[in-house]
Formats: sequence, C-alpha cells, structure tokens
Amino acid sequence: MSEEPGALEDLLDLLDLERIERDIFRGVSRSAVVPRVFGGQVAAQALVAAGRTVPEDRGAHSLHAYFLRPGDPGAPIVYNVDRIRDGRSFTTRRVVAVQHGQPIFHLSASFQLAEEGLEHQARMPDAPDPETLPTAAEMLPRYADRFVDPSVVDRLLVARGAVDLRYVDAPPYGSVGAPREPRSQVWFRTAGKLSDDPLLHVCLATYVSDMTLLDSILLAHGRGGWAVGDVVGASLDHAMWFHRPFRADEWLLYDQESPSSSGGRGLGQARIYTRDGALAISVIQEGLIRTPRD
Repeated sequence: MSEEPGALEDLLDLLDLERIERDIFRGVSRSAVVPRVFGGQVAAQALVAAGRTVPEDRGAHSLHAYFLRPGDPGAPIVYNVDRIRDGRSFTTRRVVAVQHGQPIFHLSASFQLAEEGLEHQARMPDAPDPETLPTAAEMLPRYADRFVDPSVVDRLLVARGAVDLRYVDAPPYGSVGAPREPRSQVWFRTAGKLSDDPLLHVCLATYVSDMTLLDSILLAHGRGGWAVGDVVGASLDHAMWFHRPFRADEWLLYDQESPSSSGGRGLGQARIYTRDGALAISVIQEGLIRTPRD
C-alpha cells in the first residue's frame, strides 16, 4: 500500500501524546513541506488529547477549531484540555495548543454515547475505483517542472508517506491557467492497517482532512497553490461532523467543493464516504487565499 512502510508508524507515534498532568499533554512535530507545523497534525493531536479525557464508550461526533498562529515544527506543542461538561449523553472538551507561551490553535470537541435515531443521508457521488488511479509516487513527478522548487516532490512524498491519497482528476498544480469547476475528489486510506480504536480512526481522518480541502478554491481560478508560487494560503478554521462509523485504513472518498471565495478567504466544504456509500463525515474549512503582490 505504501512505499514508506515506516511512515505510518511514525505518524502513529506522533499521535501518541505524552501525558504531563491529568489534562495536559505534549506532542512533537514531523517534517513538513512548509516551514510551519501542518494544520492537520495539530488538529489530530488536539483531538487525541481531548479524547483521552473522555470515557471510552463515547465517540467523537464533532469538532470546531481555529488556527491562531503558525506552529514551530522545531518546538514541542503543549495541549491543555478543559473539561467543559460531562453530561448523561454528551461530553464536551476544549483544547488549547500552546507553543513558546502563546496559543497557536483552539479546538472544541463533542463526544456522544452511542444511540439509535432517525436515519437518512446524501447519496454518494460517482467516482472511479481508487485502484484505477495513479499513486502519489506515480503522479507527483509529472508536475515537478511546474513547482518553484522541484524538491517539493520528494518532500511531499515523505510528508504524505503515511497516507495513500489518489486524485480523481488533476490537482491544482496540474491545472494552472485553466480554471475549472470548483470541485475536487480524492480517495484516501492509511498506508497500513490500524487497530480497532475508533478514536484513532477519527483522528487520522482529521489529519488527512486538512491536506486537500482548499484545492477546489484554487481550481476555480486556475491557480496552482503555494508549490507553484501563485497563491499564499493557510487554514483559518476547520469543522468536522462524524456521522457514522468508518475505518481510516479502508478507502474513503473525499468529495470537495468551494461555494465561495472573497476578501482574501476561500471556503471549502466536503463529504467523506466509505467505499460502500455510507456518508461518514462532513467537513467545512475556511482558508486564507492571497495572491502574491509584486
């Protein structure tokens, strides 16, 4: 499944936070393709911290987060958990990630005791089978000459080695100068099997959810992104709702679109489906989208 067999183990180690006090955890960062901590990493680690203070019979059903400052990949991150509420059915936690004495990230997460209820969902859109699509190792080298720095290819392959992520159509850096419908689809799964811990699967989906959600904004304008040098961007806020059980080590379809961009910001929204068509997750993210100034 992966050309980097140790990459998933490294990512799992990254999510295995050190417990300093009852509600204080410490995490480290991995190599990034940009000189700041990857937002999906901070979100996933914060959710791990929150989940470790919640009874095991309650699963995460939503999170809402703000990225406040760029994270320093060379320094540890301290996660302070606030036990907001422990109710009969729901548990709420607030997590603040701190570096160098300043908050860099804020997360609110809610967990629910499993129960039955009304059921309906949106239909899964059409998409080709993931096995028919090129892997990252097959696709990325095709676009090396379009990147500001060709070494980005190797750095992306290392940074994403724990995840098998496959684009249905060309990514933004493959569509520079050719605006198209603001929609993007990718299939993803972890590059190896995971334990059955539901929190782990939710946290890994959170990690991956920040990788491509802003792509649809770039596609609408024929922009290639930071690797091409025609856009400066960063995640501003992120929200997820976990509807149904899923496994992050099995194929998930990430169907993404952008309804709007204005004021130096763009909005991405998405649904994540299991291969058999169950709607597992809804995601919304706003990002900073600026064009470089002369």
